[in-house]
Amino acid sequence: MSSLASLPIPAQTALLLVASNVFMTFAWYGHLRNLASAPWYVAALVSWGIALFEYLLQVPANRIGHQLLNVGQLKIMQEVITLLVFVPFAVLYLREPLKLDYLWASLCMVGAVYFVFRSG
Repeated sequence: MSSLASLPIPAQTALLLVASNVFMTFAWYGHLRNLASAPWYVAALVSWGIALFEYLLQVPANRIGHQLLNVGQLKIMQEVITLLVFVPFAVLYLREPLKLDYLWASLCMVGAVYFVFRSG
């Protein structure tokens, strides 16, 4: 098994951002299921604790990615990954219905990826 550092920079960045996004999604939305009856400040403190792990992955991801990608490309990569992580989370964990709107949002993201990554 190869180490993360042996992968191409975009792959390293994407993998770290996927892991970061899992923590981010739980920090932002996990309390809606697990801490719904707790006071908001308890949910906020728990979310901040989870978000620490998000940042421990997100900051290195952006630093690694910025060696090859510009900030706009990093941002769009992050947004695409956010949608890819959020939809299964919403459907499987929060038990929200799968909506056709997620497909339309994904198609908009394809356009964003095209424009940000095209040369010129």
